[in-house]
Amino acid sequence: MKKIFILAILIISGCNNSQSESDLLNKKNPDGNYGSKIYLREFNSITELLDTPEIYLGNDVLISGEILEVCPMRGCWINMKESNSDLHIRVKVTDGKIVFPLTSKGKYADVQGKFSKLEFTEEQARQWKIHLAEEKGIHLDSKDVIINPSDLIEYRIIGEGANIYSYGCKN
Repeated sequence: MKKIFILAILIISGCNNSQSESDLLNKKNPDGNYGSKIYLREFNSITELLDTPEIYLGNDVLISGEILEVCPMRGCWINMKESNSDLHIRVKVTDGKIVFPLTSKGKYADVQGKFSKLEFTEEQARQWKIHLAEEKGIHLDSKDVIINPSDLIEYRIIGEGANIYSYGCKN
């Protein structure tokens, strides 16, 4: 009986956490600070990071740009681009530590975190594409997923802190 009681408490507390995460995900006005305070002052361009990644791997970086996409399931990542380039980069955060609201799409952000590189096998890349599609409610069959050499490496920022704002309105 005691085990059932403890299990019930864990389930209820888990539900409460996902409810507050859901509230954060659907926040009407996403402007503000998320995660740790940004302490870096010098910005890195996304173009520079992606053109010469070996210089920045493992280092803390600070980027600024437009939020193109937000993880629709948990708000655990955003894709960002600079205004003067079509290059974009994913900012991934620890699930639940920072939750980027869906309403962040189209806003601007300054993000600080560690620049990192993920290397995938072809099967991992295929599963990653399927996962990203499923987050958007799209079902892909594994045999229909085409893998390009660029799909085998992803540079990203492991986000530690972010400031989201409307264009021209930095906090």
